[in-house]
Amino acid sequence: MPVTGQREQLTWDAFGEATRQMARAVLRDGFEPEVVVAIARGGLLPGGAMAYALGAKNCGALNVEFYTGIGEVLDAPLVLPPALDITYLSGRRVLLVDDVADSGRTLALAVELLRTAGADVRSATIFTKPGSIAMPDYSWKETGLWIDFPWSFQGTVREEDAGIAASGAAGV
Repeated sequence: MPVTGQREQLTWDAFGEATRQMARAVLRDGFEPEVVVAIARGGLLPGGAMAYALGAKNCGALNVEFYTGIGEVLDAPLVLPPALDITYLSGRRVLLVDDVADSGRTLALAVELLRTAGADVRSATIFTKPGSIAMPDYSWKETGLWIDFPWSFQGTVREEDAGIAASGAAGV
């Protein structure tokens, strides 16, 4: 199912600016995370960038699957292995990071999981979609467009080498 029409294009330079702006907003609010948790896979690069910008050395990843293909989702997001040691997060300030709050279901699941573990959680996403059921505490930009992320819009190297057009392969 190719994506047509106008797209939101995130460049590497804009990615760097977005994560630094969000890091400044986090600190302006007086929230100093002890741990940055990225929602894998889309949140891995933004999570790492935010951790560096905030000077947070403790990082982790929460593996959640919701999208199975372009425009194809599971009935509900699922937490996948390897598991994050959430017992470590109890009583700690945690910044949860993802690339986009699209439907918001993944973000809502992850926030609830970390809060249930006893973490003081704030969330950040580069983009927020207007219909998201969960809004992050920090977001760089709202868009209703399909997003081409610099790390995923080309698809896999296997697809590229086979001459398969990406046509929005891994954007949202």
